Amino acid sequence: MKHTDLLDFAPDFQRAQAFFEAQETYAVSPLRPLLAPGGHCFWAKDETSRMGLGAFKALGAPYAVFRLLSDAWFARTGEILTSARLKDADVRALSATRTFVCASAGNHGLGVAAGARSAGARSRIHLARTVPQNFAERLRALGAEVVWSGDVYDESVEAAKADADRTGAILLADGTWPGYTEIPKWVMEGYCVIAEELRAAFEASNHWPTHVYLQAGVGGLAAAMAHMIRLNWAVQPELVIVEPEAAACLQASHQAGRPTRADGPDSNMGRLDCKEPSIVAWRVLERCNVSYRTLSEEDGAAAAEAMTGLGIATTPSGAAGFGALCTQIPDIPAGKDFIPLVIISEGPA
Repeated sequence: MKHTDLLDFAPDFQRAQAFFEAQETYAVSPLRPLLAPGGHCFWAKDETSRMGLGAFKALGAPYAVFRLLSDAWFARTGEILTSARLKDADVRALSATRTFVCASAGNHGLGVAAGARSAGARSRIHLARTVPQNFAERLRALGAEVVWSGDVYDESVEAAKADADRTGAILLADGTWPGYTEIPKWVMEGYCVIAEELRAAFEASNHWPTHVYLQAGVGGLAAAMAHMIRLNWAVQPELVIVEPEAAACLQASHQAGRPTRADGPDSNMGRLDCKEPSIVAWRVLERCNVSYRTLSEEDGAAAAEAMTGLGIATTPSGAAGFGALCTQIPDIPAGKDFIPLVIISEGPA
């Protein structure tokens, strides 16, 4: 297989949709019409209550856990595993032998822990010391073992890789790098459900957005959304990728024409404070005709406060797309057709 094939993203989004529709906790997240500063109407896709985890990441790792267990079960029995079979004793006996390990800035770890617990498997989550203590408490409540590893996210990623190599645990990361691409694609495949929910809503109303603002850390959500929008939305919007000024690795990669690190200080947009891009996400975004905006720490904090005031309590990470929208409003010519959509990606930390 050529290396370029490893960077392809052609998700089986119908499989992801079917998996989540079979879950008792699944519901379509709200799409809320709101008013931005200056009186501009915009749409907000509210992920702050998604499946009891309070973030879009509830759609990523739990689905990847299912895909990994499905492959293991098929290799052992030749049976195609359904989500309903995850509750059966023979499948859970296999699951009990699996440990999923990852690094997390918060929400991805919650997804891994929740997916593992639901399937009867174990999880171990590596956190950098920049992650708030309450995330560790939430992870433990989901049955995860928490390991504090390193001062920054990059160091916790390396610790998770070493853990998997040393113990035989399954590395379930949401970023990609040379030699590790397939499992994170399944995480991204789960995120495609958000774009499909939105497509159904806009097709029903025939009121499509003109601009979509997508916040990005390593880029998994942004790339999955961009891929699906370009694949099958009847009306094509402008796509704006939003990163913290302190961690604009995808913009740097776009400018360099190759995956590129972007070093900077710690960001208060903690779940977006990723200095290395996913190589798969970067490649997807390169073919999706996107533009880039960066967000200052001050604008990120102000966006979280303003969005909370509009009735959706969130963080600077969760409100980053809205923050970029607010900074762009003064540049929109009077009378221009402008119906933006933002993703409020997480609830309060």
